Amino acid sequence: MLALPKGQKGIVVYSDASIKGLGCVLVQHGRVIAYASKQLKPHEVNYLVHDLELAAVVFALRIWRYYLYVAQMQIFTDHKSLKYLMSQKELNMRQRRWMELIKDYDYVIDYHPGKANVLADALSRKNKAFVGGLLVKGDRELLELGKLKVHLSMNSGGCLLAKLVLQFDMRERIRKAQFVDPEVMKEMDKLELGQESLVQVSKDGMVVLGKRIYLPDDEVLKGDILREAH
Repeated sequence: MLALPKGQKGIVVYSDASIKGLGCVLVQHGRVIAYASKQLKPHEVNYLVHDLELAAVVFALRIWRYYLYVAQMQIFTDHKSLKYLMSQKELNMRQRRWMELIKDYDYVIDYHPGKANVLADALSRKNKAFVGGLLVKGDRELLELGKLKVHLSMNSGGCLLAKLVLQFDMRERIRKAQFVDPEVMKEMDKLELGQESLVQVSKDGMVVLGKRIYLPDDEVLKGDILREAH
């Protein structure tokens, strides 16, 4: 549940950017105050990674200005170079414009690994759909919410309830691809015949080579894994 802010201390902003959008989370003393996200505009898609991560910070400062303008805050980003933002000598015009806005705030920027920044990361990657207010106006909005796996239901008091499930499905995609891969099929036949094989099947049904997951020769899957790792 979202909390109301109390005072001007203990405020933390987590921000993240992806090739799809920007996401940020406002936290105070370990409790979430607000979430925000937006899709990238066509011209923003061409931004360098450094500019995208800085754009996420600026987005958070603008949308929560009334919380942050006089507050002492800590900003976490998964782009390490932003820690040294104020000391950089070479800035482009866009960065200079953003710096004019940022310098009005009392903040410290710290590095936070992407894997530890789950909430902001998920918000920056979600598809375009009106989830924030959960106002369902028609079939199109229901279809968009369905794509995001948002389940709507009414409670006994007539209130609209929603549940958003964020699930990393890469492991399941790899498992399904393994069992249509010719090389895996050959090795599985050896296992069924009791012959020695290079692979084993783990408890959750994954084909593994020692302690590593066997990745089938699937170009789409390989591309998605590389993008996720990047």
